[in-house]
Amino acid sequence: MKLSILGARVIDPASGLDQVTDIHVEACKIVALGAAPAGFTAVETIDAKGLVAAPGLVDLNVALREPGYSRKGSIASETRAAAAGGVTSLCCPPKTKPVLDTSAVAELILDRAREAGNTKVFPIGALSKGLDGEQLAELVALRDAGCVAFGNGLESFRNTRTLCRALEYAATFDLTVIFNSQDHDLAEGGLAHEGPTASFLGLPGIPETAETVALARDLLLVEQSGVRAHFSQLTSARGVALIAQAQARGLKVTADVALYQLILTDEALIDFSSLYHVQPPLRTRADRDGLRAALKSGVVSAISSHHQPHERDAKLAPFGATEPGISSVELLLPLAMTLVEDGLLDLPTLLARLSAGPAEALRLPAGKLAVGGPADIVLFDPAASTVAGETWLSKGENCPFIGHSLPGVVRYTLVDGRISHQA
Repeated sequence: MKLSILGARVIDPASGLDQVTDIHVEACKIVALGAAPAGFTAVETIDAKGLVAAPGLVDLNVALREPGYSRKGSIASETRAAAAGGVTSLCCPPKTKPVLDTSAVAELILDRAREAGNTKVFPIGALSKGLDGEQLAELVALRDAGCVAFGNGLESFRNTRTLCRALEYAATFDLTVIFNSQDHDLAEGGLAHEGPTASFLGLPGIPETAETVALARDLLLVEQSGVRAHFSQLTSARGVALIAQAQARGLKVTADVALYQLILTDEALIDFSSLYHVQPPLRTRADRDGLRAALKSGVVSAISSHHQPHERDAKLAPFGATEPGISSVELLLPLAMTLVEDGLLDLPTLLARLSAGPAEALRLPAGKLAVGGPADIVLFDPAASTVAGETWLSKGENCPFIGHSLPGVVRYTLVDGRISHQA
């Protein structure tokens, strides 16, 4: 189908483009920016005056919950929610049932994602079999089945020699490894950041060193092995400082931060609301400021939702007995726009951290608006407001932002030139 998007402010952080112009789409591709090609007649047009057109957002961590956790979500429901948040490409972590450590599971996820057609899905394979940190998964077979990177989530390798061998093997095949750096022993049993808030509430704490000790070790192993590495879900100012030092030494490492870590702090736990129970935990205002500064400077090149939908019962127990995680992917763009509203980032920089940055981190074919490239586009109204929860597509309603008025409304999400979400 031939489609023209007329009069939008087109922002493409990858090329530096920021101007009011038109976009013309044919056969899943962008065929022109500006004037239509000779002989091009649009079958459908979108009047985009007053809207911003940007590359479809790229989210590096969206738990789709399928296979195995259908009570929490499905590939259809969570990709539909992602499209509503402006996401056109997403990565799903390997914590499924069975674990994403075989080609069969990867192919199942990709087949169901194609059937749903809401977003493009790029699976993250398990680095170890069963995520148990003992035996290496079949990484090359998983790569061939469509996995774009490999990680063990918060399930750490207890034996550093085994982890080192895994990284050396991944480096041999130029595979990307994703680290969620948290020391198992220092974090075990913890529910909140170790500090005054946790002490006041009587909650067992997870010290900042749970992140920094593991991060220092992981960075040294990355340097030794030469593996391509991405550090996910950073939470502390000292953690991003370690990433900055590694980048200054020439290590080709990238990092992302969960969007809610840029907005919330551990003070949100004061009423024991399980909606704020996340792992790794919310940390201090100083940590949040450190994460924001690293995001602004580019040390952290990607914002992710770290979307974890849960069924209602999972959040109804006392705080310590609830399951951690926030359902937030369908609010990704409006929540991120609060960073512009607060003056932390300008709009092009924010869009870079939501599209080009994450795409480059994992070498995904996404995150840019280019002639001949895929027509993965988000059109949003920066002057309008989204009332979170007014419509809700995710199966998981475990979101502390429901009821809040947030800046920006996603009007259209296009995947390969096809409208997958329309407000």
